[in-house]
Amino acid sequence: MTGYRQAMPLIAAAGALLLLSSPTIAGDVRTERLQFKRGASSATVTGTLKGDQTVDYLVGASKGQSANVSLATNNTATYFNILAPGQNEVAFFNGSVTGNQFEGVLPETGDYSIRVYMMRSAARRNEVANYRLEVAIAPGTNAAASTQPAAGASAAAPATDAKVAGTGFHATGNIPCSMGGGQPTGQCAYGVTREGQGNGMVTVTKPDGRKCVIFFEKGRATGYDASQADRGTFSASRQSDLTTIRIGEERYEIPDAVITGG
Repeated sequence: MTGYRQAMPLIAAAGALLLLSSPTIAGDVRTERLQFKRGASSATVTGTLKGDQTVDYLVGASKGQSANVSLATNNTATYFNILAPGQNEVAFFNGSVTGNQFEGVLPETGDYSIRVYMMRSAARRNEVANYRLEVAIAPGTNAAASTQPAAGASAAAPATDAKVAGTGFHATGNIPCSMGGGQPTGQCAYGVTREGQGNGMVTVTKPDGRKCVIFFEKGRATGYDASQADRGTFSASRQSDLTTIRIGEERYEIPDAVITGG
């Protein structure tokens, strides 16, 4: 899957992965296995970190599968790294360098560690971070060759819901939007990543080029990635097949078909 986040280009092979050192982790490191519901290809977990607390979420996946991982948090010093199976210190994705969104092809079969942490400066101040982590795993070109798929590995979206060529989105287009401050309603470009059953995320590009990622669960807007957007009070209302989302003074109108594909 929960933000929510400018996607990295799809990593086509293990050789293209850049190995990055994880930040030094001190204090309380907790390990949890992220469970996928039966038949689901994505999972969402919410949590809280304080000070130097760190959480490693274990996710089983097979070589060649595609992964989409995003973190939404109210603390801008909070990030996640991804460590390949068997690694404890070296990450092939470092959120503090590239942002709290990963999309790519996984290079190995086994348990990946998604490490959620606060930067040392914030940890020393004993800051608190509330977060929401979304993880989606979908088949890749080599997934069929795996003799024993790892737990939680299944299709993220129907086979007919193909990605738009050259993007990581299942659909792109424009939606009505307003940035507030007396500005008239205009059009904002969007891209949607669908996870099935009304779950997914809509990445909206504002007129000034900044991004806003909005999360949906079961067809309803539930929040946005405050780590990559101006923070504001979030609200969502529905009328017929249209969801109107307000984040501070900003307003976005998203039809049901964007997230459901109908």
